[in-house]
Amino acid sequence: MKISIINGPNLNLLGVREKEIYGGETFDEYLLKLKKKFPQIEIEYFQSNVEGEIINKIHEVGFLQDGIILNAGGYTHTSVAIGDAIKSIKTPVVEVHISNVYAREEFRHHSFLSKNCKGIIVGFGLDSYRLAIESFC
Repeated sequence: MKISIINGPNLNLLGVREKEIYGGETFDEYLLKLKKKFPQIEIEYFQSNVEGEIINKIHEVGFLQDGIILNAGGYTHTSVAIGDAIKSIKTPVVEVHISNVYAREEFRHHSFLSKNCKGIIVGFGLDSYRLAIESFC
C-alpha cells in the first residue's frame, strides 16, 4: 500500500509555531514514528507553502497511490482549486487537521475540500495522521 501525506502552508514550522495549538514535535520527527508504526505501508511526504505546488502533487499522485492524507492548512478555507483537484482524481483523500478547527475562529469552520474527501479527521493533534492511515487499512 502507498499513501501520500501532503501538508500545506506553515506546516513546515510544526514544532516551532504556536506550540499551544500544534505541539512541540516537528513533522519530520512524527513522520519517522509513522513509518515505524506502519512498516508495511510506503508513506511519501510532501509539504509546500504554494497552492499550485499542492495541486500539482495531488494531480501527480492522485491516480497512483492508494490514499492521500491532506492537511491543506489555511488553503482549506480558501481554495476552490484544491477542492477541484481532489474531485478530479481517483485516489481517495482524507482531510486532516491537527487542531479542532471548529473550536477556533469562525472562518476555519468552512472547508472547500471536505465534500470531495473520503472523510475528515479533526483535532487529535499529530495523531490525526495516524488515524487517517488506519482509515485506509
